[in-house]
Amino acid sequence: MQLSSRNQRTGTWSAIGLSSFMAICLSLSHPAAGGLSRAPWPTEDWPVAPPAALQLDDDRLNELVELIRDGEKFPDLHGLLVVRSGYLVLEEYFDGYDADDLHMLQSVTKSFTSAVMGIAIEQEKIKGVDERVLDFFDDLEGIGNIDDRKRAIRIEDLLTMRTGTDYHERGPGSPHYQLSALSRGWTEFILSRPMINDPGTHFQYDSGGVILMSALIKARTGDHADALMKEHLFKPLGIEKYRWHKNAEGHLHTGGGLNLTPRDMAKFGLLYLRNGRWEDKQVVPEEWVESSIKRHVEFGPEARLTAGYGYLWWILKPDPNAEGNVDIYAAMGFRAQYIFIIPEHDMVVVVTGGTQNETDQRKPVEFLYSHILPAVKR
Repeated sequence: MQLSSRNQRTGTWSAIGLSSFMAICLSLSHPAAGGLSRAPWPTEDWPVAPPAALQLDDDRLNELVELIRDGEKFPDLHGLLVVRSGYLVLEEYFDGYDADDLHMLQSVTKSFTSAVMGIAIEQEKIKGVDERVLDFFDDLEGIGNIDDRKRAIRIEDLLTMRTGTDYHERGPGSPHYQLSALSRGWTEFILSRPMINDPGTHFQYDSGGVILMSALIKARTGDHADALMKEHLFKPLGIEKYRWHKNAEGHLHTGGGLNLTPRDMAKFGLLYLRNGRWEDKQVVPEEWVESSIKRHVEFGPEARLTAGYGYLWWILKPDPNAEGNVDIYAAMGFRAQYIFIIPEHDMVVVVTGGTQNETDQRKPVEFLYSHILPAVKR
């Protein structure tokens, strides 16, 4: 008898023997995902298993893959990976992309920036989330619109998109478009934005505050965030292939400029699924992970599936078909870049794409609830 196992590079299935399949099944005994055990850590390579061995419905997942491949209902997507209990159970690429391609993460980058901020605080390079942003800069020459409200902005306000400045990203002419056109001077531009609300009171999506975090880390360590991220986040996870968008001063675009492979995106998701631990090392402090996925900002019912916002993580509503009441959390980026983390089912889902409009950009959230969550066998 021959069964099949998905090829990590091509997304195809190759024959494996019954004994290999049974060995996989016998090793799966972790109750958090319907009786499945967690696989070895994928520091060097991902262990692979068929969806059925992880109690996932093949037909439901195959239907989703065909819909993406067809491109009518879910257009302009480049990759889809599903991980359960540490096993890569689905890996498909579309439109000429493959496993080795670096992909621009867009605002998924923000969740990596949150992680490195937590690491910096754990290492006491930064005092904590209540530290005031202007206190990082000895020389405020060239910074405009300084008032008491601006002096009160804390790191937590950057992490929760509640700085109170006028920074927004709504179309050409917005502060974000203006910053993107600058080859240098990002820190001064962001710090000079006029205040329109008290910090910590109003949510307004703000990449500027996240880009500023690299400057805060540099002010304390002498290096931008990439040095800390490389040594204390990427290295433990075995992430070696990546690229950053930087300005002429070497200032990282920590709001959206990281490029990674989809598998390495999945590693980061697994790190957070396992509370910041990787192998025998606590890479991101467990308390920081808990704070990051807490609903610091609550959204109303008009937000539909989006329940709130944490420390640069979106909080989605729980699986409506499950017995529990556990939030799903997600890193989300422009043009359909996603890392979904589903603790209730011990799952990570990665999507990459190049969608052309806001409606299509949101489609992966739609099929998370219409196809992936219902694929979990109850």
